[in-house]
Amino acid sequence: MKKTMTLVLSDVEMAALQALSEKRSLTKTGLLRQALRLYQMVETRQDRGEKLFFEHEGTKEKAELMLL
Repeated sequence: MKKTMTLVLSDVEMAALQALSEKRSLTKTGLLRQALRLYQMVETRQDRGEKLFFEHEGTKEKAELMLL
């Protein structure tokens, strides 16, 4: 069963959502669904004690992603 919700965003947040949805060729709803699934996956892996890193392709420098 699908549910409907209303989401109030600032102008800056809406602009970011619009830009990302265009870049990814997704609807705003599709992008938000992907973001939710990604956040769930990150939370699950952190709960298992795993860490998430970004690695610079050229230098191999790593930075850990910290979620609040």
